[in-house]
Amino acid sequence: MTEAKTYPPVLDACCGGKRFWFDKHDPRTLYVDRRAGVDQIDKRGGRKPQVIDPDWQGDFTALPFPDNTFVHVVFDPPHLTTLTTDTGWLARQYGRLTGDWRDMLRKGFAECFRVLRPEGTLIFKWCEYDVPVSEVLAMTPEKPLYGHRSGKQSKTHWIAFLKPNAEAKPSA
Repeated sequence: MTEAKTYPPVLDACCGGKRFWFDKHDPRTLYVDRRAGVDQIDKRGGRKPQVIDPDWQGDFTALPFPDNTFVHVVFDPPHLTTLTTDTGWLARQYGRLTGDWRDMLRKGFAECFRVLRPEGTLIFKWCEYDVPVSEVLAMTPEKPLYGHRSGKQSKTHWIAFLKPNAEAKPSA
């Protein structure tokens, strides 16, 4: 008989440079991204290293974890659709959405909810730079619980979801 693999309680499904994490190597979190490496980002006249160091390199649309694994999932996918190449500093720093990105985001939401335990929380981060958050939220059947706008222009949204417990019965 083989033992089931144990995972940390938190998943960051597309960690990038882990910009909002207090501890970029927190052992309670499994960091995932399709990119990996160190890149020198030219930004506002200076060069700044961007380190993308996931624990597992892969795509958030096909996570290799069992159903109902994590108590908390962070989903901060790329949000830029108008960039034409991967070579500019915005694309290198944040990634970019290409091809059928709507289907990609639908699959990403579905995967994040699949690996999230019942009554677990998903935190979704989205910047309305190119696409309104309302259009993106329409790509998941899950209902947001609450949210908050932030940033200099209030274009970044932090939105919390609570995965329903299919076994729980509503109270009278």
